[in-house]
Amino acid sequence: MLKAHQITRKFGQLEVLKGVDIAIQTGEIVSIIGSSGAGKSTLLHILGTLDRPDQGEIWLNGQRTDQLRGNELADFRNAHMGFVFQFHHLLPEFSAVENVCIPGWIAGKSRKEVEAKAMELLELLGLSSRASHKPQELSGGEQQRVAVARALINQPDIVFADEPTGNLDSQNARELHELFLTLRNNFRQTFLIVTHNQELAGMSDRVLRMKDGLILP
Repeated sequence: MLKAHQITRKFGQLEVLKGVDIAIQTGEIVSIIGSSGAGKSTLLHILGTLDRPDQGEIWLNGQRTDQLRGNELADFRNAHMGFVFQFHHLLPEFSAVENVCIPGWIAGKSRKEVEAKAMELLELLGLSSRASHKPQELSGGEQQRVAVARALINQPDIVFADEPTGNLDSQNARELHELFLTLRNNFRQTFLIVTHNQELAGMSDRVLRMKDGLILP
């Protein structure tokens, strides 16, 4: 479903990615681990079209994403990809349900349809009673679950997660891991996760190890 071939990326003279190949199937949870500076987050951002490779090709369900530009790229990303980061990046002036709705509204879907889907997701994630609360009124674990709901609102082909439990205590981290498994098992949701959390990596279908800008065999 997602495949990339010979991805390279330099920052100045520093060669961060040195020709990475990766392939991910629908419904897989794949974790990427490795020491800081190995290129994990850079690869995730390039696969998620948030950054561009210097060389290489990236395909998502038959669409070559590295050649998309401007509004076409933004629309494709919003429709087909979800993102969860270490810091939830919720907008403080909006309620939980409004934060979840934003990608759906950007996609031009009907307000009523998007709000109904957002409430459905918040209920699934155990947050329906917190829907009207603003981020500062939610715990760290609740904020991250709102971010997961936001990532799922447009029913993306894949969710990219960059250190999603890095800011959570062990209990909330474990609950987030179990949530990813539930979403994969019930909805065949695909996840690509960069993590230092060995427990999360251990719950994945596959673990890829990166070192010095390459995925180890």
